[in-house]
Amino acid sequence: MEKTQKERLFEDYPIPKAVASLAIPTVLSSLVMVLYNLADTYFVGMLNDPVENAGVALAAPVLLAFNAVNNLFGVGSSSLMSRSLGCKDYETVRRSSAFGFYGALFFGLVFSLLCTVFRTPLLALLGADGTTVGATNGYMFWTVTLGAAPAILNVVLAYMVRSEGASMHASVGTMSGCFLNIILDPIFVLPWGLDMGAAGAGCATFISNCVACCYFFVLLAARRKSTYISVSPRKFTLEKRIVLSVFAVGIPASIQNLLNVTGMTILNNFTASYGANAIAAMGITQKVNSVPTQVAMGLSQGIMPLVSYNYASGNSTRMKKAIKFSMKISLSFLVVVAALFFIFPGVVTRLFIADAEVVAYGERFLRGFSLAMPFLAIDFMAVGIFQAVGMGREALIFALLRKLALEIPALFVLNFLVPLYGLAYAQFVAELILATVAIIVLKRLFDRLKQRENTDGDDVAAAK
Repeated sequence: MEKTQKERLFEDYPIPKAVASLAIPTVLSSLVMVLYNLADTYFVGMLNDPVENAGVALAAPVLLAFNAVNNLFGVGSSSLMSRSLGCKDYETVRRSSAFGFYGALFFGLVFSLLCTVFRTPLLALLGADGTTVGATNGYMFWTVTLGAAPAILNVVLAYMVRSEGASMHASVGTMSGCFLNIILDPIFVLPWGLDMGAAGAGCATFISNCVACCYFFVLLAARRKSTYISVSPRKFTLEKRIVLSVFAVGIPASIQNLLNVTGMTILNNFTASYGANAIAAMGITQKVNSVPTQVAMGLSQGIMPLVSYNYASGNSTRMKKAIKFSMKISLSFLVVVAALFFIFPGVVTRLFIADAEVVAYGERFLRGFSLAMPFLAIDFMAVGIFQAVGMGREALIFALLRKLALEIPALFVLNFLVPLYGLAYAQFVAELILATVAIIVLKRLFDRLKQRENTDGDDVAAAK
């Protein structure tokens, strides 16, 4: 039987071509998503009002919490879908995609409802005070109260489309919303437009995510004869095998994200005690730092379908080649960017705000964040591999190590030893240790795969 284009991509393309086909659109999509997050910071920063910038920065943990649902149903279902494609089990692909879609929709609506009902204590938890509460609340009304469900579905649908190897379509859908957000931001934020400030940035984000969701629905309708992805209610299932398989990968990924939110909230609360200028600087440098790290994240997420497919089909040699090639690219890139950020932190910070005090804070923060970058390349790749092959336990252990055992304690210790400025070095401490553990665990995985190959080879020889 002649192979489909999906099968040729996963099984026959040269490794650089296969990785490029899957990862480049994902990386571009990740970059555009970061740019659209930066757009909020950039255009709100043009108001030269630290309070409005602080409002966007303080709301960031809640938007990051969306990824808990994205990862639970997006990462979990897409991993099962790719592995099922590798086993030619197409009905499982349909049922797992329907489960992921409706699970994401339900929890997105619940997330929105809870954040709205408990808005007052939530704002206090985020570190908003009498000065910043108005801007934070205005931004969250559009991005969370109204925008949680479309923001979550946008990402989950992209994961599903990517699981079949259609990375370009997934990225076009995501980027369409991002580019629209960048266009709308100045219109809604700035005085010459609607002059809504931080709330305007939130409104632009909400509209953009709705447009991106519409793109994916149109895409699935147009490709209904060639795709195994299903959002039909008839395919929704609570079958134990599918639910457990999705959650085995999705729950650790979700916990990892919730711990990221916890870490960011603690970081923002520590920073808030030093005033709006410090909060604004921390928010700006965190988003600047996220640009190169999202490239590494996009690369690790982009190759997940290739890793999942070849792991399930037993082609571990091809799987290992893809991982090693991708690791070299990611590590080299982040080392170069880290060096530039460390040498020119002031230049980078001034791109987003002209306030001298904010820039002074930002220089110190960005230098600290840059030191963690090379180690993030290793850690992101390791977690992506664990998710791809269904190693949920290892992914969970890494999540707990990264935040509970390493980064959050480091925030307390470093803030005590070097008030405020020590906060930016907590990630470096955590990722350095985690990268060492990642190398050890990946080596053991490769050893097991090699042993499996040898065993399969012996079985074939005996059969002959």
